[in-house]
Amino acid sequence: MSAANVEESSMGMLQRTDLTAADCLQEGEMGKKIQGKCLRIISTESRAKLYCCYGVIMVLTIAVTALSVALSMRNKNPVMENREPCYTACPSGWIGFGSKCFYFSEDMGNWTFSLSSCIASSSHLALFDSLEELNFLKRYKGASDHWIGLHRASTQHPWIWTDHTEYNNLVLTRGGGECGFLSDNGISSGRSYTHRKWICSKFASSCKSRVGSVPKPV
Repeated sequence: MSAANVEESSMGMLQRTDLTAADCLQEGEMGKKIQGKCLRIISTESRAKLYCCYGVIMVLTIAVTALSVALSMRNKNPVMENREPCYTACPSGWIGFGSKCFYFSEDMGNWTFSLSSCIASSSHLALFDSLEELNFLKRYKGASDHWIGLHRASTQHPWIWTDHTEYNNLVLTRGGGECGFLSDNGISSGRSYTHRKWICSKFASSCKSRVGSVPKPV
């Protein structure tokens, strides 16, 4: 082989060597870029997972706090729930309904006498605040008519309870009398001098009493 051929062959090998080295450098740089992208992707996913964990921890913390508050309130409520209803404290011979005690007389008297008898036992002639109480009174009174605590000065005046509060006309009254009584048909009215049985009412001993002074006879 001549010297010229040897030199040409050596130059070719050097060029191939330089090309291979450049390729290696390029491949190395691309690898670093790919590695950087991978690290960024992994870092982003890690942050997302971290935020997700924080969110789950926060939700669990709130849930545990709410459950603790609910349990503490539940532990306090039974103290109120287990207390006996106040109507169980009614005196002997009285019947409890809701927060009130009712007495159904066996004797008879006019409206004023009936009112005085109730006042003597620290009660009123019967007052009722709802249809449930009215139906209870009708159910227990039996066949007899009973005086209740409604009265008025005349047919031109409103009905007034014996505690001086105005009747809300929950049930309309029948008749043209000045004193109310309970009949099988509901609330009726008659003259104060007529003798009937009566019903007294008062709040149970653990409830606030509405007993007041005796109204003037009508």
